[in-house]
This record gives sequence, C-alpha cells and structure tokens, in this order.
Amino acid sequence: MSQINITLPDGSVRSYERGATALDVAKSISEGLARNVLAAKVNGNVQDATRPLTEDCSLTLLTWNDAEGKQTLWHSSAHLMAEAIEALYPGTKFGIGPAIETGFYYDVDFGGKEFSSADFKKIEEKMTELAKQANPYNRSEISKADAIAYFEQKGDEYKLDLLQGLEDGNITFYSQGNFTDLCRGPHIPNTGFIKAIKLMSVAGAYWRGDENNKQLTRIYAVTFPKKSELDEYLVLLEEAKKRDHRKLGKELELFTFSEKVGMGLPLWLPKGAMLRERLVQFLQKAQVAAGYLPVVTPHIGNKNLYVTSGHYEKYGADSFQPISTPKEGEQFFLKPMNCPHHCEIYKSSPKSYKDLPVRYAEFGTVYRYEQAGELHGLTRVRGFTQDDAHLFCRPDQVKEEFCKVIDLVLYVFKALDFKDFTAQISLRDPNNTSKYIGSDENWNLAEQAIIESAAEKGLQTVVELGEAAFYGPKLDFMVKDAIGRKWQLGTIQVDYNLPERFELEYTGSDNQKHRPVMIHRAPFGSLERFVAVLIEHCAGNFPLWLTPEPVAILPISEKYHGYAQKVVDVLNKADIRGPFDDRSEKIGKKIRDAETQKVPFMLIIGEQEEAEGTVSVRKHGEGDVGKFTLNDFIVFFKEQQAKNLN
Repeated sequence: MSQINITLPDGSVRSYERGATALDVAKSISEGLARNVLAAKVNGNVQDATRPLTEDCSLTLLTWNDAEGKQTLWHSSAHLMAEAIEALYPGTKFGIGPAIETGFYYDVDFGGKEFSSADFKKIEEKMTELAKQANPYNRSEISKADAIAYFEQKGDEYKLDLLQGLEDGNITFYSQGNFTDLCRGPHIPNTGFIKAIKLMSVAGAYWRGDENNKQLTRIYAVTFPKKSELDEYLVLLEEAKKRDHRKLGKELELFTFSEKVGMGLPLWLPKGAMLRERLVQFLQKAQVAAGYLPVVTPHIGNKNLYVTSGHYEKYGADSFQPISTPKEGEQFFLKPMNCPHHCEIYKSSPKSYKDLPVRYAEFGTVYRYEQAGELHGLTRVRGFTQDDAHLFCRPDQVKEEFCKVIDLVLYVFKALDFKDFTAQISLRDPNNTSKYIGSDENWNLAEQAIIESAAEKGLQTVVELGEAAFYGPKLDFMVKDAIGRKWQLGTIQVDYNLPERFELEYTGSDNQKHRPVMIHRAPFGSLERFVAVLIEHCAGNFPLWLTPEPVAILPISEKYHGYAQKVVDVLNKADIRGPFDDRSEKIGKKIRDAETQKVPFMLIIGEQEEAEGTVSVRKHGEGDVGKFTLNDFIVFFKEQQAKNLN
C-alpha cells in the first residue's frame, strides 16, 4: 500500500503517501501552521517533524504552545550553543545538553581555557549568526562501532562514556551546520526557528554528578521564537528576584541556615515558626473535622523497617548513612518517610471492616541526603516536615476516600489563593516496570481509582507516564503562582503494595482476613517547600490569618509608651499580636520600617489617640484607614481576617 491513514487530534482521518512527514501534513492543513510546527507526537512519542511516516498512526503537531514543542526548541538550542562554542573555542568537549523546565544547559570541558559570564555576549552573537543560516537538523542512525570511532578521533571521553550504556542499533547522531552530536532527539526542523537568545548563568557541575569526576562548566541559557517573548521573560525574572523566598525570608526574619548546623537544614526564626505553626493549626483543624487521628513517630527507624517497605532498596544509597549502635549488626536510619511507621501503628491492634477507614495524620520530619549542588533555600532541603497522612481503607472505600482528600487539597488551595492549578496523574512507565514494586493487577486498580476520582471531581488533568512513586501511582497538584511559574505542591497516592509488604490485615464481614488499601496524602507536600512557594506567590504579603505579626503599635514618642503598652495588652487578649516599636525614631521612620516588614496594619498612637482611647490605623500598601476605638478595631480586624480566610 502506498497510502497511510493519519488520525488527527480531532478524530479526523486523512490519507497521505507513505513517507510523508508531519510537516507535509501541516502544510496540507495550513501554510501558517507548518511555519510554526516544531516537532510531532506520533502514536504518543515525540519525534522530528521531518521524519517520514511509514504506517498508519495518530499524529499531533507540536508548536511553541505545547510543552513538548518548547522542550524540543530548547534542546535544539543546546546543540546550537555547542556549535557556537566549538567554533569559538576549538577542541572543546561536551557532556550533556538537555532541555530543562525553562531553557537548557550544556556541560562543557573547555580544556583549561578561561570562561566566565563575560564571554556570554560573543556566544550569543555567534548563536544568532548560526541561527540565521536556518541549517536543518539532520538525523542519522549509526553503528556503535562507528560512533565510538568518531568520538575517539575527537578525543571526547564524555561521549565515549555515554556510548558505553547504549545498545548497538539504537544510536543516532544529529548534525546541523558544522556540528555533530550523539543524541536521540527530537529536534526542530532547522535553526531558523530560534530568534531570541540569552545566556543566563554559569556554574560548575561534576561529570555524571559524581564528585570524584572532573568538574565541567555548566552554561544555562534560554531561547524563544520571538524577541518580544524573551523580553517578557526577562521582566518576569526580575519580578521573580524580588519575590525570591531566600531574599524575603531573610528580610522578613522567617528562617536562616547555618553551616555549623549543616547544609540544607533550615532554622526557623520566631516569625517563621509562628507562620509555620499557623499553617499546622489550620490543617489540623480541617483534619479533625475530616476524621483524622493524630499520631507521632520517631525521627529514626530500624534499618529492617525500610528494608520491609522497599525504601532501603530504592533510596538507601542516596540516604543519610546508617547509624550503628553498640549492639553488633544493629543499624538505624534517619527517617526518610513516615509511611512505614504508620503501617506499624495500624498493625499494633486488630482491625475489623467496621473500623475502616482509619486515617492517621502526622506533621512528621523526614531526612534525605540531597546533593549539595541541588540544595536551594527551602525548596530543596535535607530535613523537612511533611503534612503527612495515611488512610487505610477497604477496596470499596478507595474512591470515596480519594475524593475526600481531593476536597481537602482544594480547601487548602482556596484558603491560600492558589487558583490556577492542574492535577497531574502520575502513572508507571509501562516500558520500565522494574523501577516499581507490586503486581500489575494492583497497579491497574490503583491507577484506575485515581483516574476515576479526578474525573468525578472535574479536575483539569494531564497524564505523565513514569512519574509514579515506586510503590504506587499518584495525583500531583501542579500550581501556577502569581507570576506564572509552576510548582508541584499537594500529592495523593494510592498504594496496594505497602499493605502487602507489611502484611496488614482487617477482618471482613465474611470473618476472613483481607488486605486494606493505603492512601498517602500531603496537601502542603512539605512545610518548607510550601512556605517557600507561598512567600514567592504573595511576595511576602501573607493572608491576614497567617501573618506572623499582623499589627505594629507605633507610638509617636516615648511619652505615649504607657498607652501603647495598654493597647498591646488589650490586643493580646484578643489574640492579635504584633511588635511595640519603642525605638526613639521619628514616626515616619517607624512606618517605613513596618511597611518594609509587610505588617498588614500599623496602629499610630499620639496625644489625641491617648486622650480619646483610640488608635489611628494605616494599612500596608494603602495608607490611612481611619481612627478606631480598640473594641472597634478588634471587630474590624476579625472581620478582615475571616474575609481573608473564606
């Protein structure tokens, strides 16, 4: 047959000559569409839009508006940057150059040549020159022997190292202009799609992430198909810098780090601890209403606990190393997960089908040894507290319980003004099931429960293969913040496997023993990461009910300190707390400092206020609100707080 049938996303089927490309299909629909196609998804797999289609297939044309389209352009841009670097620095060797969430990087061995951000401009100019040539990205299949010979001739030990892990028959090169690279693709049709280029930063990176290997130069960059989009992105970056939780965390005195305590181990300062405690109390109240039972577990556990759960096999090498006791052969681990402990709590007493579901909740601190180079403020730490809960239920209760957890996550998001989010259904990689534990039957049941629950709740969803936890699929909530960045926050997971491994049971109505199903959930994810995202989302202007110090009492002079203290005492009794600024500074300075600290309400006290028993109130970022008696201000504050929470 010389014709093949191609099914488009709208369900329509079109016939084309065998060997037609996705670009040919695009041209048959619209020349304008063809000018914007960056890659194609064929039967679910992303590939070059210029590759021949040889059999009936489903086809999605990918543009800049698609995540896969962006990733393809950025990966192709990494090759373009490598070509520019090779032209400017002959003899340079290259490690890996993947696309990342925004942009791309390439790990480079300059062979002793000096390189810094001062060299960015000439690389950008060279990349722009090469991009304008609109050189095609040509794919070629090559034998392993020929690939090895090519890179031996170039003396590139990094590509030779990568080739060791590849099978003959599955190796491809891509070439554009004067540059050839080992790569599985896909790539954009030609370099001309790359219109705006910006090198962002430079850092060191050990080859293969191993500190025993040579340190390479990692160059981060980003490209866009339009200059206006690069300009918008750079403005966004400036806004992100202002909102950086590390900067605001220091300015607002929320948290700190100490090398003596240890990298990646945050220290919560009083204001940060108050904010954190309010988050905990907020969720605890919601959990009590939803039937959760509080539990507390130790910070360490016997190695055998994590061998049973499977965490040792999957993560043991990357965890903090075991703690050996005086008893020969006895070892403990810093707790990497709360779930094995909760399994043992469930197992501590017999359960009947009438007892289920059982919902255990704990704000449990866990420890994971992240590489030093991956630590980042509160978003990537080595010790963090999860708002963890584990629900043990009968199989017939799974969907109902899962839906209730979704409701709880949505309640949290609403209270904290996270309005724009997508629910990511994270499933097993069907082509690499060795990464996971448990039977296919249990995985299928768990995945189906998540898919049905998300549909029932009307969530906007995307499906990601290979993103499941090793013990079960999950529903991850991907939240966009106020400036459009995406964060993974809440997560819910269905697990048929840990109950098997821990031999958990309940007695059914048939008087026989049955296995419960386990649901893992964490609406915040971790308090550290959640607080970091929240700081950047609201730029440190927290909701009133969450603000550590919602008021500041500002006397005009020392003469009014006595009345100011009375105001403090009255507000404290109403559970409204804030600093009494008794410095001998002018009132304008006190107000400016309170504004910098993002205090929601400033209470100004002078002669008239003392005589009348009132306070003059200023609102952060808005100015004067008016004069209130203390009782009226308390009512006003509580109304604002309730409005803010609801």
